[in-house]
Amino acid sequence: MDTPSTRFAQLIPGMVGMVLVGSSVTVSHSLVDAPLLTAQAVRYAAATVILLVVARFAGARLVWPRGREWLWLTGLAVTGLVLFNVAVVRGVAHAEPAVVAVAVACVPLVLGVVGPLLEGRRPSRQVLLAAPVVMTGAVLVEGTGRTDAVGVAWAALTLACEAAFTLLAVPVLPRHTPWGVSVHATWLGGLLLAVLGVAWEGPSAVRQLSGVQWAAVGYLALLVTAVAFVLWYSTVRSVGAGRAGLLTGIAPLAAAAVGTVSGVGVPGPWVWLGIAVVIAGLVGGLRPRDVRAGKIADVDRTAQADPPPAAVRSR
Repeated sequence: MDTPSTRFAQLIPGMVGMVLVGSSVTVSHSLVDAPLLTAQAVRYAAATVILLVVARFAGARLVWPRGREWLWLTGLAVTGLVLFNVAVVRGVAHAEPAVVAVAVACVPLVLGVVGPLLEGRRPSRQVLLAAPVVMTGAVLVEGTGRTDAVGVAWAALTLACEAAFTLLAVPVLPRHTPWGVSVHATWLGGLLLAVLGVAWEGPSAVRQLSGVQWAAVGYLALLVTAVAFVLWYSTVRSVGAGRAGLLTGIAPLAAAAVGTVSGVGVPGPWVWLGIAVVIAGLVGGLRPRDVRAGKIADVDRTAQADPPPAAVRSR
């Protein structure tokens, strides 16, 4: 039986994944001076190995892509992994980090509209009403910041790539499962970044990584890539891209919390207000709706739109 507690349990993996993503902000600062493409290539290569090993022990069945699946998965790797990382780094060269963060904060609205359409459903009014609230709260947490026209362009590309990371996975999740999508995205992204890294930074760039940077790459590979990817795609598969998209508002909250613990500083009143707004948006957008008069709530339609686990395993 699909109960409110069951539906909340389906959100937990995505929530944990977004906490891990938010925690990576502080860790990523140590890679500012590292060769970008090479460091990211090492990260995704290591994540691929970790995913393959853990998937084997978990009994996850991995299948090779076929036909159009190559386009979806390659597009996911190019946009959600390669271009996203480049856009973030290049964007902060023309804009304050808060500008890029604000762009990413718009992801819930994009996923709330486009995600259900890819899944063959109409966008949920409940999600569409909650998405701007979550977005506003994230903006309050991150601030706005100064930028120029080039910075705005990079921020817009960051938004598109972040949304593509979820949307391009939707068509292939039923057959490949969160494990398969994560594995194929990471090895494709790692391969592309390795080629670009050798071409732009040289084959010896990997030797420029310091001990601290190697540690950062290891953290990103294990928790922010291998673990967070599987958790995130599990929630997208269970509740749909639209509802899952609201959970991206948790990332800036986690970043603010980690910053406080690490001694960066205690959040100011605007940040606390933003945190409250994000929480309100999450509660409003993710709370179960009652089933009355024979009408199935939006969240139930989302759950029914996904194939049952047995059907997925049999493929």
